Formats: sequence, C-alpha cells, structure tokens
Amino acid sequence: MHLNRALREAGLLEVHTQDGMEYLDPMASRAFAVADHQIAHVYVRRPEDLEATRAALAGVEGIGELLDDEGKKAHGIDHARAGELVAVAAPGHWFTYYYWLDEARAPDFAQLVEIHRKPGYDPVELFMDPEDPYVRLKAAGALARKKLGMRYRMAVVPLDAAPVQGSHGRLPDSEDEGPVLLSSDPAAATGRLAATDVKPLLLRLAGLDGA
Repeated sequence: MHLNRALREAGLLEVHTQDGMEYLDPMASRAFAVADHQIAHVYVRRPEDLEATRAALAGVEGIGELLDDEGKKAHGIDHARAGELVAVAAPGHWFTYYYWLDEARAPDFAQLVEIHRKPGYDPVELFMDPEDPYVRLKAAGALARKKLGMRYRMAVVPLDAAPVQGSHGRLPDSEDEGPVLLSSDPAAATGRLAATDVKPLLLRLAGLDGA
C-alpha cells in the first residue's frame, strides 16, 4: 500500500525534480510517511494538517489501524520521534515508501539497493526486475565493472512491489501465531516471552549478563 502516494494526491506531500526524476522534499511537505513493512510512521508538520492527513489515509486499502496519541500510548510506542500518526497494516498487507505517480519520474535510487536515501525500508530490493529480460545481463555487467575498479550502478530492483509475498511488523492476531525462539539449552525454556525479554535471555545464555 502506497501511503505517500495518497498523501501526495491530497496535496500534503511535496517533491522536487532533478534531471526529470522526483525526490521527496520532507521540509516542504505538510505530511509524509516513513514505512517499515507493516508499520509506517506518519510525520505531520503542523497540528492543523492532522485531520487532513487522517482523511487522506482513511481511504487507503490495507490500513488496519491509524494510531493517534492515545493509540500510540496504548501500544507503548508514544515516542517523540514516532510521528504524529502510526499506520499499522491489515493482515496480508504492507506499506511501500513510493511517492512518485509516474514510474518514468522515479528517483535514481529506486532501482538500487540504497538503504540511506529511501524514505523507508524497501523489501523489493530482494528481487531483480522480473519484467526486464536483460536484468541478469545488466547485473553481470555492473559486477564486471566493479571487479575492474570502475564506477557502476546495480540498477536491477523492480519498481513494482508485487514480487513481495510476505511481510512482518504488525502484532499477530493470536499469540500462537507469534515468533518462536529455539534453543538447545533447557534453561531457555521459560514459557512465553515479551519481546523486551529476548535480549536479556540471549545474554544470559551466552554468559554475557555479568552473572
């Protein structure tokens, strides 16, 4: 689901254009989302834009919850940097960072593995573009340039999020569907664990807890 596209269509997200490519302009935007799989932090510049942002996202299919201040407190994520709203995906859905409305104007980093320039995590980086019949040849050519010490761009990531068939981030509907911790040490058999208890347990099992 493309939250930033919805915000842009509502006139809340702004871009600037360079060499025909569009780049998110967070300083000029009234609202934008930073997505991470099934969670997205939505930053709203001014309090008076909060309702417009909420309205723009209300029509986006795949949003299970849109947490405001009270919702964030209830989930224990009411951090100052969490964003004015936090979107939680419905089961079977996840959020992209995409903000462009025309693929021809996608930024140069969109088809790269580029974790620092994308405004959100991009699981599509795990795939090569299935629509490009020459994608493996392009990858081989880029790798050859790298080995020769030449400049190269491994621009093989698709602009379509369809290849991603699984995700994570939202809490499971049942505890029985949650993650499982496996250990060969019987001392780890402590029953159900809170996520915040995993690190201390691992440190204890590794003998690094100072005990």
